[in-house]
Amino acid sequence: MRIVWCLFAACALSACGLQPIYAGANGSSATAKLSAVEVAPIQGRTGWLLATALEDRVDLRASDTAPRYRLDVQIDESLESLGLLTDETVSRERRILRARYQLVDLSSGAILLDATAGSDAGIDVVSSDYATIAAERAAAERLSQVVADQIVTRVSLALRNRD
Repeated sequence: MRIVWCLFAACALSACGLQPIYAGANGSSATAKLSAVEVAPIQGRTGWLLATALEDRVDLRASDTAPRYRLDVQIDESLESLGLLTDETVSRERRILRARYQLVDLSSGAILLDATAGSDAGIDVVSSDYATIAAERAAAERLSQVVADQIVTRVSLALRNRD
């Protein structure tokens, strides 16, 4: 009886429909499709960090083919004060990064994907201004990486479902 149950479970698992994003389906993988995406310039230092992170995710710059898609990204970032001490100095901040992005088909101009991604990070404000600025910059770098991961995952799924 246990053998029958194990065989049934194995068959059910294999039919669940989950597929890896980067597996080649019909000879085309998400990596090959992502190499046809051009990342439009993004304004600001954090925009540059995000654009670089996007290009590094699947090495979008390595492709020799002409881009078929363009990824337009607009970012909104803010820095909020959270913790106040009794002398009204800030002890904690939250850096927020939100990105609205569109995947545009260059041949037709159609928008294939219009979505948002975002994340936030907490920063301790210490007595050293240098340490606080370094922590804010490190938070911006981490947030760029997290948001880039979210964007690449959604774009990969959109391109995989397209064909």
